[in-house]
Amino acid sequence: PALDDPDAAADRHARVLAARGLSLGLVAVERGADALAAIGWQGALNHNEWIAPLAAVVRGWEDRFGARVVGLGFNTLELSVAAPPVTTRHAVQVAAEHWAFCPDILFQGPGTLAGYAEEIRGKTWWSFWWD
Repeated sequence: PALDDPDAAADRHARVLAARGLSLGLVAVERGADALAAIGWQGALNHNEWIAPLAAVVRGWEDRFGARVVGLGFNTLELSVAAPPVTTRHAVQVAAEHWAFCPDILFQGPGTLAGYAEEIRGKTWWSFWWD
């Protein structure tokens, strides 16, 4: 069960992004993850030339963690997370998913799966970038 209402969590995180002066984009899709493919986003091109599998992963996170796409840049993706992993074991499992999804978060971050798992345990904001 979600710790927070996913849409309320997304609203809070979107306000943080808006305060940074970022532009708002609206895409006519049923779920935020579908926007990635609908607009032909290529932000992860250095990692994966096919966006559909990445969008499918985000859809899974929407269902499992109440994740919502709240920011999308040239090569960045920002998600709000209503029900993040709270145990170390679960965080390590999710960290492995994140690493497969976006290797830069580990290689340019803490350097170990366990270190990254500690960073995301209980965190209601997931950021991804592809260099």
